[in-house]
Amino acid sequence: MNQPDAVVVGSGPNGLAAAIVIAQTGRKVIVFEAEPTIGGGVRSAELTLPGFVHDVCSAVHPLAAGSPFFRTLPLESYGLEWVEPPAMLAHPFDAGTSAVIYRSIQRTTAELEHDAAAYRRLVGSIVTAWPAMAQRFVVKSMKVVPPS
Repeated sequence: MNQPDAVVVGSGPNGLAAAIVIAQTGRKVIVFEAEPTIGGGVRSAELTLPGFVHDVCSAVHPLAAGSPFFRTLPLESYGLEWVEPPAMLAHPFDAGTSAVIYRSIQRTTAELEHDAAAYRRLVGSIVTAWPAMAQRFVVKSMKVVPPS
């Protein structure tokens, strides 16, 4: 019987990334997924009208889009397209108002009024530090030993 070297449960971004890293060493990997389609929280489907594709689970994947690992893969050749709307999310309040988070820190803070400075400090520092942070997310201590 042809046994796999590794079994990955779940075909979301993390499971697929783990399976890819292991397979790149020449090991045999099998991925199990309970849903009829792969992708975990990044799946999409035509849920209402033909041709109108909905996000099934979550719509914002900032760490995936900025992932050094995912940039090493030819995902665009398989149809991946990162869509980045100007308004990333909105939160309605009971009073009928809302807060909107835009891709632009300046545009977001212009609408936040008394919370603008706190948002600028928090998010601005992350944006500034992102290139160094992204490199630290790459797990350098994980080594998969190729089969002998």
